[in-house]
Amino acid sequence: MFKGITRRWILSTMLVIFVIIAMIVTSLIYAVSFLYNKEIERTLTSVSSELAAVFDDYQTDNSTAFTTAAREYVEDFGHKEQMEVMVINSTGRIVLTSTGFSYDESESLPDFEEAKSSVSGSAFWKGTLGSGEQVESITRIITNKNGYVIGGVRYLVSVVDVNQRVILISAALILVGAAILGLIFLTGSYFIRSIVSPVRELSEAANKIAHGDFSTKIEKHKNDEIGELCDAITDMAKDLEATEQMKNDFISRVSHELRTPLTAIKGWAETMQISSQRKLDRRTFDKGMDVIIKESGRLTGIVEELLDFSRLQTGRMVLLNEKLDILAELDEVIYMLKDRAVNEGKHLIYDEPEAIFPPVYGDRNRLKQVFINIIDNALKYTPEDGVVATEVKYNAETDPENITIIVTDTGCGIPAEDLPKVKEKFYKANQKVNGSGIGLAVADEIMQLHKGTLDIESGVGVGTTVTLKLPVLLEN
Repeated sequence: MFKGITRRWILSTMLVIFVIIAMIVTSLIYAVSFLYNKEIERTLTSVSSELAAVFDDYQTDNSTAFTTAAREYVEDFGHKEQMEVMVINSTGRIVLTSTGFSYDESESLPDFEEAKSSVSGSAFWKGTLGSGEQVESITRIITNKNGYVIGGVRYLVSVVDVNQRVILISAALILVGAAILGLIFLTGSYFIRSIVSPVRELSEAANKIAHGDFSTKIEKHKNDEIGELCDAITDMAKDLEATEQMKNDFISRVSHELRTPLTAIKGWAETMQISSQRKLDRRTFDKGMDVIIKESGRLTGIVEELLDFSRLQTGRMVLLNEKLDILAELDEVIYMLKDRAVNEGKHLIYDEPEAIFPPVYGDRNRLKQVFINIIDNALKYTPEDGVVATEVKYNAETDPENITIIVTDTGCGIPAEDLPKVKEKFYKANQKVNGSGIGLAVADEIMQLHKGTLDIESGVGVGTTVTLKLPVLLEN
């Protein structure tokens, strides 16, 4: 019935609370009983102290005279309603009681015997009479001037009423303790349920999410930490669903990207194979080989991009850093893409700075990969007769620690809602343009590995500006 958090709460918290309440109730019961008994003893002691005044000048050891004096004391005793007074002779026999009834001689008088040997000449006793009545008594010894015992006076009080009161108070204390324990249990159970039930729902929802059901809805009951956790898991499920969709779109795009060059390669290979059975003209052969080489290169680029992405995700990408001239690397990339821009009817503008820039410390091939990716994207999204401009800046006064590379295009631009996500893995804002959607994520990771930054600004219909910042190599 009770398991998990509830079981631990019962075994730890409730058990401790039960022990504490039991100790408090027991202590209170003991205190009440102790106080009542002390009050009885105090009353008996106070009343019995009168004997010191009554028998202070008692000189004779005549038993008849002692009995007469004791009788007068008993007759004048003012607490007969509260207790019984007994006069005991020197042999330990009760000769007179305030009730007027004879005392059962079979009853022992342990307090009388103890009082005779006591230094104070008195002794308390608590016990049960032969009738079953619970009593408490004090006996004081009377001695003559020579110190011989001539008798004693015993004060006897019934404690039945007192015991009943103690029992009633004890029962009340136990009931109060049980009520407090029950109240704590009820409030604690409600609190535990308010945690366990939502946690159980969260566990079930998390299990569904783990099995791919990202549409799972989690009902938020209260605006507390559990509620915040519900919101967090709901947001996580939405993000996972979006990521899953992006991953599926990515797989679809990559499959298409791979299929296109493979289809072209296979098609031209089959064409050349069939044509080889007849006389193959040189023009057809050259065209087929050009397509196969071009598409093989494209296929290699896609595979390399996927491998780079895998290395970055697993932290296995190692940079071969060296001191290098960033302008020379960028110039090589611009030269590589110049013919493509001309063939596509686009303008690739780059004015190499005349000033000498400080060197950077980085991986030559990886940085060229970033430049190729950024400029390739700019050309890809720029229409015919559009412009892609590249500019390199370095200011030793305003920003002496960084070289800034700015690539601006006049393409279609990126919508504002897509702009924060374009550097995420699998995300692709424009589905109409070929591409895997991971090139920009890889470029951003490479820039971070170089302790640089990649920032994007864009406006729909205006174009996009990508700003790269690379730290310079500070030489002593």
